[in-house]
Amino acid sequence: MENKNSDEIIVKFEEVTKQYGDLVVLDKLNLDIKKNEMVSIIGPSGSGKTTMLMVIAGLERPTSGIVTVNNVDLDALDEDKLAVFRRETMGIVFQNFHLVPTMSALENVAIPFELLGITDAFERAKSELQAVGLGHRIEHYPGQLSGGEQQRVALARAFATNPRILLADEPTGNLDKGTGDAVIELLFSLTKKHNTTLLLISHDSMIGERCGHEIRIIDGQIYEEAKR
Repeated sequence: MENKNSDEIIVKFEEVTKQYGDLVVLDKLNLDIKKNEMVSIIGPSGSGKTTMLMVIAGLERPTSGIVTVNNVDLDALDEDKLAVFRRETMGIVFQNFHLVPTMSALENVAIPFELLGITDAFERAKSELQAVGLGHRIEHYPGQLSGGEQQRVALARAFATNPRILLADEPTGNLDKGTGDAVIELLFSLTKKHNTTLLLISHDSMIGERCGHEIRIIDGQIYEEAKR
């Protein structure tokens, strides 16, 4: 059955500009991303890709323009409300994993559950780790895990609360090709399982071609956009 919300716009940019002093990183971007799309964002280093994700996450404020995410104008939220909105709406995966080194894999994945006040946080975290093939590593700390295992923990944490949007910034950038390919397969699988909208930054054109919506950014502007 076709999803009746398949045409719902979940991320909208209207003339969005981001400047740092005289440096224009995003230049009057206009963009619509629909619910449940898998979107690849490609472009050279310094083109504005990461800044674009940070603006969507509310971690950076645009200099001008309107950013609407899940029907919410982010400019209308103060920092505390933005943090709650991010926690309830988004998952974020970084190239460098961003795990808490003094916490076990189980404790890292339990963080979003605990922040939402969920009482069985550790049981749920255990289930999420089992779902990414790490049920046998739940008590291990990040320093005891391989890069691929750390990114699996990061994915389990990002998808733990069933986010509407998953932002992934070069999630395989620090992994060898074989490990990276396995992580990407897991990322796509979890995205479909959770009916999540995916925005993925990658320098790998083969990965980008697997997404139904491809955006190429150069000098802070959308140079090319394709939908398959």
